Amino acid sequence: MRIAPLAVALALTLALASPLHAQQAERTVSKPFLIDDTRLQPSAPLPDAARLARFDAFVEAVQKQFQVPGVAVAIVKDGEVILERGYGVRELGKPAKVDEHTMFAIASNTKAFTAAALNMLQDDGKLKTTDRVIDHLPWFRMSDPYVTREMRIRDLLAHRSGLSLGAGDLLYWPTTTYTTREVAERLKDVPLTGGFREQYAYDNILFGVAQLVIEQASGMSYKQFLQTRIWQPLGMTETRYNSDDLKPGDNVAVGHALYDFKDLRPIREPTSWRNVSGAGGIYSSVHDLAKWMNLQLAGGEIPGSGGKRLFSEARQREMWTMLTPIPVGKPAVPELAPTVPNFLGYGQGWYLSDYAGHRLVWHTGGWPGQVSRLTLLPDDRVGIVVLTSAEVGAAFNAITFEALDMLLGKDGHDWLRAYAAAQAKSKDNADADWQKHLAARDAASTPSLPLAKYTGTYRDPWYGDVIIRQGKNGLEMQFSKTAQLLGDLQHWQHDTFIVRWRDRSLNADAFASFSLDADGRIRELRMQPVSPLTDFSFDFQDLRLVPVAAPNAGP
Repeated sequence: MRIAPLAVALALTLALASPLHAQQAERTVSKPFLIDDTRLQPSAPLPDAARLARFDAFVEAVQKQFQVPGVAVAIVKDGEVILERGYGVRELGKPAKVDEHTMFAIASNTKAFTAAALNMLQDDGKLKTTDRVIDHLPWFRMSDPYVTREMRIRDLLAHRSGLSLGAGDLLYWPTTTYTTREVAERLKDVPLTGGFREQYAYDNILFGVAQLVIEQASGMSYKQFLQTRIWQPLGMTETRYNSDDLKPGDNVAVGHALYDFKDLRPIREPTSWRNVSGAGGIYSSVHDLAKWMNLQLAGGEIPGSGGKRLFSEARQREMWTMLTPIPVGKPAVPELAPTVPNFLGYGQGWYLSDYAGHRLVWHTGGWPGQVSRLTLLPDDRVGIVVLTSAEVGAAFNAITFEALDMLLGKDGHDWLRAYAAAQAKSKDNADADWQKHLAARDAASTPSLPLAKYTGTYRDPWYGDVIIRQGKNGLEMQFSKTAQLLGDLQHWQHDTFIVRWRDRSLNADAFASFSLDADGRIRELRMQPVSPLTDFSFDFQDLRLVPVAAPNAGP
């Protein structure tokens, strides 16, 4: 799921140059990473008014530097909310202000709710996270019979299935007409590119499967489970299941994108992940997420409830136990060296790492026009959530690390300059990549076939049909299940075109290359994003599109 500018999604999130889905043999840690309390520095005192004013000024500087119309932040410590406030406006060009009650799309921060739901059901005796998925969903299939047979419920939550980065995301991103069950059933045709439990590669689609396990085991919809088992007990009244549940008059932030990577504007096309809500559907406010963070920091006990729990301490230890180690690379720029962790991995719906000798449990979220980060320091009883209304991961990272330094009593880091340098480097790399494409282009070449010969229906085993037709301005492409993926084909060279999507907020233009057989007939259509800044969830490169023969068509 996307964060800002979309190719640096995980690179800026973790401030690492190497991709987080690099290969590394799996190792399972038998217990969560714990820091010996005797080696921890004493907790810093709560920030005073002057330090909080400096933090406010920093957030406003981040907004200006990275063009973020709206930000909301909440900080909790020792069970108390020490800061919750909004900055900027809900929508560019309109006066309504962001406050602590403004709802944002939290996207992949939803994954921790999905993990919690499954672990609550384990406490209930309805399942074990070590159960095989097929024991709860007998129809479930991966593309490999061994993986189908051996996939455990906790594997759905740990990004170690063998799927490639973002595999299958086009089944729901942008919004499609597939149902949750249909998305999950199409997994049998999504190729596995790595070994099972062999390496980290971020996916979303398996959290949709996890959602179906929750529904089967609980006997209620996932929406009902969240509302009755989590949100109501915590008093999270400013939280919605997905964008379809937003109500008229709700205090909601509008997402913003750099159209064509340059012009900041509100995103008008509504987005819904109704068919994979377990991966990233939730909207919430920092006011509500402060309650969620305090629950987590209390080990599953509902604060102020007299000992009532959502989940046991044993289940929380399980969620925060590393299942998938992630290679630690070099910093994207030297200024980010202090953020490079000593260890990095993924548990169940949470990243696990460290900063300055303090354990971190955290996650990020990316949604069209809105990105976020939620960070816990369990040993310091600290939580920080940053919600933003632009696609700039550098912004929420800079704010998070400034807040960490404020709470840990540290100074001397210029996070604004550091993340600005990382963003500039990413843009420079993308510009250089485009120049390579230009240098390799044979602009004088022409298509091998008349344009009409490229029209027709092309079918991919897992996505389905993509239609190329003659429009009033030339060839156009339409993904059959995705209304937003309508674009115009412009000739690039030989039998390669660029599809330029009419929704310019997507920033996902793609090369479309046709392969011909010996008789000059189209054998296959392959696609790949034009820019490395395109979000990984536009997994065009995984499509294997072949022409669908018309009935009774001759040779």
